[in-house]
Amino acid sequence: MTALDELQPVYRPLERCAMCASGALELRVPLAPIPIATPNFSVPAGLRDRPEFRIGVPLDLYQCAQCGHVQVGVIGNPDYQYRDYVYTTSVSLGLAEHFASYARETLDRLAVPPGSLVVEIGSNDGTLLRNFKAAGMRVVGVDPAKRIAEAATASGIETVAEFWNAATARAVRERFGRASLIIANNVIANVPNLLDFGEGIADALAPQGAFVFETQYGADVVERRLVDTIYHEHISYFLTDPTKRWLEEIGLEMLDVSPVATKGGSMRVTAQRRGGGRAANPSVDEWIARERASEMFGDSFFAQLSTAIAKIGSELQALVERSGEAAGFGVSVGTTTMLAQFGLYDKIAFLVDDDPNKERALTGPGYAIDVLPPAALLERRPPATVVFAWRYADAIASKHRAYLDAGGRFVVPLPSVREVPRAG
Repeated sequence: MTALDELQPVYRPLERCAMCASGALELRVPLAPIPIATPNFSVPAGLRDRPEFRIGVPLDLYQCAQCGHVQVGVIGNPDYQYRDYVYTTSVSLGLAEHFASYARETLDRLAVPPGSLVVEIGSNDGTLLRNFKAAGMRVVGVDPAKRIAEAATASGIETVAEFWNAATARAVRERFGRASLIIANNVIANVPNLLDFGEGIADALAPQGAFVFETQYGADVVERRLVDTIYHEHISYFLTDPTKRWLEEIGLEMLDVSPVATKGGSMRVTAQRRGGGRAANPSVDEWIARERASEMFGDSFFAQLSTAIAKIGSELQALVERSGEAAGFGVSVGTTTMLAQFGLYDKIAFLVDDDPNKERALTGPGYAIDVLPPAALLERRPPATVVFAWRYADAIASKHRAYLDAGGRFVVPLPSVREVPRAG
């Protein structure tokens, strides 16, 4: 770590819209600050004492008055966030199966010929690309996480260890040729400059090629109360109308948009070069019409999320106070967000997680919560445990039935507070 690296800012305000570069950003959802540092990445050893990594950093959501795009108002330094990234796709329950079906469906739907080049942006450990390779495609990944990229290359999925931008796209095109398919799954939301990012896509895409990406759908975040998906790595929360206009700005046209269950509510978008030969699906106009009818471009739509956060927080705080002590299950960036938004950071006695590689404490402004193995639930028997890994609540309860049998309670915070019922 050089002296220059040590002086790099940890975060900065997003002064212009990530999608259209307008400075007309309007506050939509005020949120409690959270640390920039999360369990997703490893803070370099020489920098762990820098207070900027642990203080509360604003997380408010803004909407661009010019294009309607929704985004977080402060972003982290991507070199810190992604060069030492520790999260790998293969550890997420159900994601490998989702990617297998995704690859089959995409190749069939777009009639991609065998031997075509498939480039994945944010390819992580190569889990998705392995499915395309098995189907007879040439594959290349692009991901800035150095160790993960090296491991993916060693496993047979060649991966360029860089951020995707116009310069990287040009280098990939010159080395491997133009791509018949460019894919980006749960990564496009992490990009602070979508115009530069999109320029790279347009440059690297073959004339008849397609660009397919999955990302969090902004309307689902609000309507389904997906609070745990809001953090600084997720800069953007996409709506269809702004996304269509962004694609047009970079020389592409939106062909299709469909709902995806991942992350609690996502959208899958397919685009091609303008005039690429495929006809647009009516779904595009249908999604745009719904967004306009629901008035997703003003304060009233987003107010429902603020109301829901306050209600859930009050219910959880009251439950913890009645219980006397509460633990938490699951250590992730979503946990960091929920602790802050629901006012629980000083009310959770300890956290447990199945991953033995997690750091032994989750720290933030005014707290350092011990992270223990799940056996601690039976050893310490907290009356209640808040399941921050709420999408897997039923599987967690089934695996830890002994805790329930001993009188413990698993409480699920989202999309509304509920208790996992005991068997019988």
